[in-house]
Amino acid sequence: MRIGVLGGAFNPPHVGHLVLAQEALVQLALDTVIFMPMGQAPHREIAEDPGAEARFELAEAAVAADERFSASRLEVDRDGPSYTVDTLEQLEKEHADDELVWILGGDQAAKLKGWREPERVLELAMIAVAERGTWRRAGILLEAPLLRNNERLKFFEMPPIGLSSTLIRGRVARGQPVRYLVPDGARELIESRGLYREAAPVAAS
Repeated sequence: MRIGVLGGAFNPPHVGHLVLAQEALVQLALDTVIFMPMGQAPHREIAEDPGAEARFELAEAAVAADERFSASRLEVDRDGPSYTVDTLEQLEKEHADDELVWILGGDQAAKLKGWREPERVLELAMIAVAERGTWRRAGILLEAPLLRNNERLKFFEMPPIGLSSTLIRGRVARGQPVRYLVPDGARELIESRGLYREAAPVAAS
């Protein structure tokens, strides 16, 4: 099997994530895509984070209606920062006979040489890079010329979708609808748990 892995905070997941996964699956002939919510971000705090468990449940709900996709707890359950190389080492043990494909946006791929053990990452998985916005193949390759195995970078097209998790959180906080922007299962969890709402003002005593 060819297994795609889409990592990220998924804070929250939105339809752009599903389109990204679908385009990678179709254009690169993948059999499935695993959504991999990070537990602890290696280099930054996750803004307005409801917690790793909540983000996993949002990702799981987001993909539940599509049998081509699934969500993994691997990074959520692992202690310490969620480094991609550690995740791929574990996935290789679990899927020894399968080919792993790590899916990235172009902006993330341009930073690949700054990752922990980037050359080992390229040994463990093909890196599928979505060309979108200003991040195109030529510019991304200019950013990764020192990496051996950069022939392991494969490119695919991503339709322009102007969505971000930051935008979704802002709309929820302002009481604006996110239906059709967030998969229904994830949206229902956000609504039922009151995630991403602005804190109520403290009443004067």
